[in-house]
Amino acid sequence: MRQRDLNEMIKEASIECFLGDLASKLPTPGGGSAAAIMGAMGAALVAMVCNLTVGKKNYEEVSEEMASLLPRVDDLRTRLLDMVVADVEAFNRVMAAYGLPRETDSDRQERSTAIQEALKSATVVPLQCAHACIEVIDLCHVVAGKGNRNVISDAGVAVVAAHAALRSAALNVRVNTGAIRDETFVAHALHDLDSLMQDVDQRTEAIYQNVLGRL
Repeated sequence: MRQRDLNEMIKEASIECFLGDLASKLPTPGGGSAAAIMGAMGAALVAMVCNLTVGKKNYEEVSEEMASLLPRVDDLRTRLLDMVVADVEAFNRVMAAYGLPRETDSDRQERSTAIQEALKSATVVPLQCAHACIEVIDLCHVVAGKGNRNVISDAGVAVVAAHAALRSAALNVRVNTGAIRDETFVAHALHDLDSLMQDVDQRTEAIYQNVLGRL
């Protein structure tokens, strides 16, 4: 299948179609794609709060700031949506590598190398997703405190979605690194992930509680 066909098939699929594929016996999409979708939904909700704050009465003082966030959050939504496709591609590469012949010693060596490289790619995608989700959570902090109170509950949904996406992406990083033999790569990936996860549960809960206080 051509790259453009795959992008169009996944990105333009209806919610019902995507969930149907997710629930099926098909190998993709899977948890990595679901994590990216959740992150993208969080970003979209942040954008919605911004859009419904800009220019509104009683929010003149924060309108400029809310407007300035829109390009960044729209970029995050696009990046996360692209990761839905990237995760499918990465998993397909892993499966293709496992399917390589192993009749001879040379075959087995080539297959082992291909598997390791594919697993690295399959680790990078959810790690990028985790980074993007942290950015969404940071933006949730801003809109939860300053956004239009009429839609402030959506800021709460946004941070919960981004947090769930982050933790989901973290699972995918860890499951892949468990099979990678390159200790330097694994150490770097897990250190990066641990840095992202530090205090994020508390930060997310603080944002959620701020939303509750503004309801």
